[in-house]
Amino acid sequence: MKKIVLSLMMAITSLSYGQNDIEEIEKKAQKGDAIAQYNLGSAYFEGKGVAKSYEQAVYWLIKSAEQGNADAQDILGIAYRFGLGVTQSHEKAVYWWTKSAEQGNNHSTQYILGRAYYLGEGIEQSYKRAVYWIRKSAEQGDAVAQEHLGRIYHKGEGVSQSYEQAVYWFRKSAEQGDADAQYNLGNAYYNGKGVSQSYEQAVYWYRKSAEQGDADAQFNLGRAYDKGKGVSQSYEQAVYWFRKSAEQGNADAQLVLGRAYDKGEGVAQSSEKAVYWWRKSAEQGNALAQYILGNVYYMGKGIAKSYEEAVYWWTKSAEQGNTDAQFNLGRAYYYGEGIAQSYEQAVYWWRKSAEQGNAFAQYNLGNAYYIGEGVSQSYEKAVYWWRKSAEQGNADAQYELGIAYYKGAVVAQSYEQAVYWLRKSVEQGNARAQAALGAAYYYGQGVPQSYEQAVYWVRKSAEQGNADAQYLLALAYYKGEGVTQSYEQAVYWFGKACEKGNEKACLMFNKIKSK
Repeated sequence: MKKIVLSLMMAITSLSYGQNDIEEIEKKAQKGDAIAQYNLGSAYFEGKGVAKSYEQAVYWLIKSAEQGNADAQDILGIAYRFGLGVTQSHEKAVYWWTKSAEQGNNHSTQYILGRAYYLGEGIEQSYKRAVYWIRKSAEQGDAVAQEHLGRIYHKGEGVSQSYEQAVYWFRKSAEQGDADAQYNLGNAYYNGKGVSQSYEQAVYWYRKSAEQGDADAQFNLGRAYDKGKGVSQSYEQAVYWFRKSAEQGNADAQLVLGRAYDKGEGVAQSSEKAVYWWRKSAEQGNALAQYILGNVYYMGKGIAKSYEEAVYWWTKSAEQGNTDAQFNLGRAYYYGEGIAQSYEQAVYWWRKSAEQGNAFAQYNLGNAYYIGEGVSQSYEKAVYWWRKSAEQGNADAQYELGIAYYKGAVVAQSYEQAVYWLRKSVEQGNARAQAALGAAYYYGQGVPQSYEQAVYWVRKSAEQGNADAQYLLALAYYKGEGVTQSYEQAVYWFGKACEKGNEKACLMFNKIKSK
């Protein structure tokens, strides 16, 4: 709106009157000369040759407008739109702009009228009428109208949706230097909508817009440098443009500028400056920045550790639907970190996260159902959520699902399915699953019996510190099953397991040592 009003006002601001001029104009105006009435109203509107007075401006502009002077109708519409010298009235603004637009002499007025229809400002909203007037203006070369018409085609508002037509009008406007159109044309090239995809052309137009100060274009140009798309990769140039955008308040740019400082990419590493920019973004409501800010408070990275502040920011992010924040908030409630402990609230937030597909939340929700913490115990629902998580590759969930099949207490027992899920988990290095798979080989359940394979997997687990596996490995050495018998190795592993509190291992350790 500001750009359009400025163009309408240019005709007024170009006028300059001396005292004699004003006296002559006033004489003509009082005799009913419409042009003189317009000029006198304009002089009062701008304070050129007379003391500024919106009331006097409106008085003479009405006189001229009622005689059909389109320029007076234009300015009178502005006066009513902003309440300058008259009571503000969108309806009267539209009335006078319509009078002027129908004369067809001012494309800026036609656009303003189209915009009023588009927004339903002072008149019943109508995309059809909006398109009519905005097209009238665009076809006369109005760059702002051309850009808006491009957006209308992009969205399909009042016209058949067409990316090609959107690009046509964006280009018309962009070539006249409109920064918004240049940004939108850059997006079209970046995404290949309405035009063949070209990162190089996207960068070309982003740069045109960015150099005019468009914050969104500056951010996208920074992303192009960050990823090396359409331009040689450069973290330094990425940071340069991210900073330009961030300093104008672009929350996304503030987020990634924080990341640059955190990683030391294109700028000297600084956890403190990372936190500064993440906070800027978070305070504007950026959910990802809020999540990250919660994390840094939780860890005390670049800022004093505070579980309370961590919970504050996770809550902000979680309420916007950020699944990772929902998971972390659930953990905070579960352990009572920074907030009163509540299994019910933990389950509430894990469910929110789990329903969005967060594998960690699905696993924890499964555990909650299995134990009955914060929710009525249900082995069936536990298995349901473990399966959801396991299918996404969560190693702990794969282990629990494997054990469920192994025991057959909740699902139909199937050693084959147990081994299937345990193997999925061991492939990710899960120590508990390695021990369980070793047991399956020991007893030949779901796999051909093999003491050697049993020892192989039990050792994998034992070396990660799993006490049960250390006990089983010690037994293998003690009995000489799948491995050469060795009391020394048996004592070693019984001792390791005993140190971790395995009572059976302690008994065996003491038994052997006492001989």
